[in-house]
Amino acid sequence: MISTGRTDKGRKRNNNQDSIFISDTPVGPLPNLYIVADGMGGHAAGDFASRYAISVVVDFVRKSTVVNPISLLRRALVYSSNELFKEADKDKDKMGMGTTMVAAVIVDKKLYVANIGDSRLYQINDDIKQITMDHSLVEELIRSGQLERNKGRNHPEKNIITRAMGSRDEAMPDFFEINISEGDKILLCSDGLSNMVEDDEIKDIIQDNSSLDDAVSSLISRANYYGGNDNISVIIVSI
Repeated sequence: MISTGRTDKGRKRNNNQDSIFISDTPVGPLPNLYIVADGMGGHAAGDFASRYAISVVVDFVRKSTVVNPISLLRRALVYSSNELFKEADKDKDKMGMGTTMVAAVIVDKKLYVANIGDSRLYQINDDIKQITMDHSLVEELIRSGQLERNKGRNHPEKNIITRAMGSRDEAMPDFFEINISEGDKILLCSDGLSNMVEDDEIKDIIQDNSSLDDAVSSLISRANYYGGNDNISVIIVSI
């Protein structure tokens, strides 16, 4: 199992509020760990939120004795969200800050995923499948039948998320457990990629590049080619 990733400012933003974490080696009781976070809350606060939330999660996992991946991810993300809220409560410049997060760990032939917000995880083989579900206003409209999915990408309220880490209410992630096979690629990304590049094109780019580094660079370049409206973060894990 190998992985690579990168985060990019994009073409329209003055700073990068995305953060990533990659480890193919053990982190505490977990054999590996991959995280993408997309911060929000002003010029400095969003950048801080994503970096701080990841650092708290990683530190929590490193010190934990919990071996069940879902239980550990749940505790780590909820704890990190609470710590983020405390930081915002102490500093008026960080008031209202928050972050999305998608985190994944691979144990044997199982992939365990936690997500909150609209950063995503995909499983890619002969096809591409979005494993996570966005916590966003547009996704709620789609699920309730009020909006067609193919019209969601350009919806004016596309960036409104309904759940995030750092909120006053306890932020509970969604969790997913899937089987994976040799040859699968796992993609974690912020909405700076998924809002700009269609799923099928993402799959084609990953399949057309034998190097993971080249695939990551190509995905970021394509998102920027289509406008680069947001920060872009990409992690690819090859099974």
